[in-house]
Amino acid sequence: MDEVPTDIRLRKQSRLLTVRFDEVEYDLPFEYLRVSSPSAEVKGHGVGQEVLQTGKENVQITQIEPVGHYAIRLIFDDGHDSGLYTWQYLHELGRDHKQNWQRYLDRLKSAGYARIPPANC
Repeated sequence: MDEVPTDIRLRKQSRLLTVRFDEVEYDLPFEYLRVSSPSAEVKGHGVGQEVLQTGKENVQITQIEPVGHYAIRLIFDDGHDSGLYTWQYLHELGRDHKQNWQRYLDRLKSAGYARIPPANC
Protein backbone atom coordinates (compact mmCIF):
# COMPACT_ATOMS: atom_id res chain seq x y z
CA MET A 1 0.00 0.00 0.00
CA ASP A 2 1.77 3.11 -1.20
CA GLU A 3 -1.14 5.51 -0.94
CA VAL A 4 -0.19 8.92 0.45
CA PRO A 5 -2.75 10.92 2.46
CA THR A 6 -4.28 13.84 0.59
CA ASP A 7 -5.01 15.69 3.84
CA ILE A 8 -4.09 15.41 7.53
CA ARG A 9 -5.89 17.66 10.02
CA LEU A 10 -5.22 18.00 13.74
CA ARG A 11 -8.54 18.71 15.47
CA LYS A 12 -7.54 19.50 19.06
CA GLN A 13 -11.01 20.46 20.29
CA SER A 14 -12.50 17.09 19.36
CA ARG A 15 -9.22 15.21 19.97
CA LEU A 16 -9.19 13.72 16.48
CA LEU A 17 -6.59 13.37 13.76
CA THR A 18 -8.41 13.32 10.44
CA VAL A 19 -6.50 11.49 7.72
CA ARG A 20 -7.88 11.55 4.18
CA PHE A 21 -6.75 9.22 1.45
CA ASP A 22 -8.14 9.38 -2.11
CA GLU A 23 -11.09 7.10 -1.43
CA VAL A 24 -11.57 7.25 2.36
CA GLU A 25 -11.28 9.53 5.38
CA TYR A 26 -10.60 8.40 8.95
CA ASP A 27 -11.16 10.28 12.21
CA LEU A 28 -8.61 8.79 14.59
CA PRO A 29 -8.99 9.68 18.30
CA PHE A 30 -5.81 10.90 20.02
CA GLU A 31 -6.12 8.24 22.74
CA TYR A 32 -6.41 5.50 20.10
CA LEU A 33 -3.33 6.79 18.29
CA ARG A 34 -1.36 7.01 21.55
CA VAL A 35 -2.18 3.50 22.76
CA SER A 36 -1.54 2.15 19.24
CA SER A 37 1.82 3.86 18.83
CA PRO A 38 4.17 1.84 16.63
CA SER A 39 7.06 2.64 19.01
CA ALA A 40 9.07 -0.03 20.81
CA GLU A 41 7.89 1.56 24.07
CA VAL A 42 4.35 0.40 23.24
CA LYS A 43 4.82 -2.52 20.83
CA GLY A 44 7.83 -4.03 22.56
CA HIS A 45 10.50 -5.82 20.59
CA GLY A 46 8.46 -8.83 19.55
CA VAL A 47 5.15 -10.64 19.73
CA GLY A 48 3.80 -10.81 23.26
CA GLN A 49 5.98 -7.93 24.49
CA GLU A 50 3.36 -5.22 24.01
CA VAL A 51 3.02 -2.79 26.91
CA LEU A 52 -0.58 -1.99 27.84
CA GLN A 53 -1.01 1.77 27.89
CA THR A 54 -3.28 3.17 30.59
CA GLY A 55 -4.27 6.66 31.67
CA LYS A 56 -4.23 8.09 28.14
CA GLU A 57 -7.90 9.15 28.03
CA ASN A 58 -7.09 12.88 27.94
CA VAL A 59 -3.85 12.82 25.97
CA GLN A 60 -3.36 15.58 23.43
CA ILE A 61 -1.29 15.71 20.25
CA THR A 62 0.71 18.89 20.44
CA GLN A 63 2.61 18.63 17.18
CA ILE A 64 2.89 16.64 13.94
CA GLU A 65 6.28 16.31 12.26
CA PRO A 66 6.72 14.97 8.72
CA VAL A 67 9.21 12.13 8.34
CA GLY A 68 10.41 11.92 4.75
CA HIS A 69 7.61 11.15 2.30
CA TYR A 70 6.36 8.09 4.13
CA ALA A 71 5.31 8.94 7.69
CA ILE A 72 4.57 11.43 10.45
CA ARG A 73 5.78 11.62 14.04
CA LEU A 74 3.09 12.54 16.54
CA ILE A 75 4.20 14.50 19.61
CA PHE A 76 1.91 13.84 22.58
CA ASP A 77 1.61 16.02 25.67
CA ASP A 78 2.61 13.09 27.91
CA GLY A 79 6.10 13.25 26.38
CA HIS A 80 5.68 10.33 23.98
CA ASP A 81 7.19 11.10 20.57
CA SER A 82 9.03 8.00 19.38
CA GLY A 83 6.46 6.35 17.10
CA LEU A 84 6.60 6.81 13.34
CA TYR A 85 3.14 6.52 11.84
CA THR A 86 3.65 5.43 8.23
CA TRP A 87 0.94 6.07 5.67
CA GLN A 88 0.26 2.34 5.59
CA TYR A 89 -0.03 2.14 9.39
CA LEU A 90 -2.42 5.14 9.51
CA HIS A 91 -4.55 3.47 6.84
CA GLU A 92 -4.59 0.21 8.84
CA LEU A 93 -5.47 2.07 12.06
CA GLY A 94 -8.41 3.70 10.31
CA ARG A 95 -9.59 0.56 8.54
CA ASP A 96 -9.32 -1.63 11.67
CA HIS A 97 -10.29 1.02 14.24
CA LYS A 98 -13.37 -0.74 15.61
CA GLN A 99 -11.67 -4.13 16.12
CA ASN A 100 -8.44 -2.63 17.47
CA TRP A 101 -10.30 -0.42 19.92
CA GLN A 102 -12.42 -3.31 21.21
CA ARG A 103 -9.30 -5.44 21.66
CA TYR A 104 -7.71 -2.58 23.64
CA LEU A 105 -10.81 -2.19 25.86
CA ASP A 106 -10.83 -5.96 26.47
CA ARG A 107 -7.15 -5.87 27.48
CA LEU A 108 -7.85 -2.99 29.89
CA LYS A 109 -10.72 -4.93 31.44
CA SER A 110 -8.59 -8.07 31.80
CA ALA A 111 -5.92 -5.99 33.53
CA GLY A 112 -8.51 -4.56 35.94
CA TYR A 113 -8.13 -1.02 34.66
CA ALA A 114 -11.25 1.15 34.78
CA ARG A 115 -11.03 3.57 31.87
CA ILE A 116 -12.14 7.11 32.71
CA PRO A 117 -14.06 8.79 29.88
CA PRO A 118 -12.14 11.78 28.46
CA ALA A 119 -12.96 15.21 29.86
CA ASN A 120 -14.77 17.56 27.51
CA CYS A 121 -12.56 20.26 26.05
